[in-house]
Amino acid sequence: MVRSSRDEVSPGLWRREAGTVLRRAGALPERVPDSGAVVADFRIVAAPTEWAEHAHRLHELVWVRGGTLTSRVGDRVFTVFEGHGLWMPAGVVHAGRATEGARFHSAFFAPDRTPFAFGEPKAIAMTPLLVSLLTHLSRTDLAEAARLRAEAVVFDVIEPSEHQLALRLPGDARIDAIAEALLDDPADSRSLEEWARLLETSDRTITRAFRRSTGLSFAQWRQMLRVHRALTLLSDGFDVTSVSELLGYAQPSSFIAAFRRVMGTTPGAFLGAVTASRDVRNPVSGGENPGLSA
Repeated sequence: MVRSSRDEVSPGLWRREAGTVLRRAGALPERVPDSGAVVADFRIVAAPTEWAEHAHRLHELVWVRGGTLTSRVGDRVFTVFEGHGLWMPAGVVHAGRATEGARFHSAFFAPDRTPFAFGEPKAIAMTPLLVSLLTHLSRTDLAEAARLRAEAVVFDVIEPSEHQLALRLPGDARIDAIAEALLDDPADSRSLEEWARLLETSDRTITRAFRRSTGLSFAQWRQMLRVHRALTLLSDGFDVTSVSELLGYAQPSSFIAAFRRVMGTTPGAFLGAVTASRDVRNPVSGGENPGLSA
């Protein structure tokens, strides 16, 4: 069902939604089976869920279907959406949020048995083959030889995504107030000049500070932030017009153009892909194992 802007929604990226379940890291594997390098599972996120800052002894790859995952790592915000995953190296402290109803998948990799290394968080292309293999590895009845064969193919096909959708937070006292206000409400449409007057500085100072700390202009940074939020709203079932309104665009066409500049596709096409994927069954295992959901 497509939701409209009449439903209550909090447009802020890190503003906590009503009904959010707060969790610590939970019961995470400390090691993989003796016969392999990967342990995988999935669960259904029954309510908006937030995980406090934590780290793992194992590398982690997370991806979602039918929703989004937002992860904050230091001064960066990552958004994981349909068709993409996030690689989190062992020992990296991070926090996260998943939207209600998302199918949350995770795979943990033993660092000493994984023949590649991503030294920092990285978006991963979750191809149908990779998803099938990791779903296959979530089975608890695999023979050792079958598990090792599947893991070997995983190591061959796992690759970074073309979309490394990370938003860098400024961490600059001169503009932190702007960043926090926009994180709380991406629809805030105050201009560069208005912010300069409010902060008793110059628009040139704000422009330089954004460029130096994020690599983007003020307008580009706000546009990127809005796209991050749009991915979550679209995955939640909001129509394009409603998302445009919620994010402060005067016209849906302006939102569509901004989304396309960042994502290389229209929000309508993205929404269609998310909707189509919800009923796709896994070709290797014949479907996801409901016994692993929580």
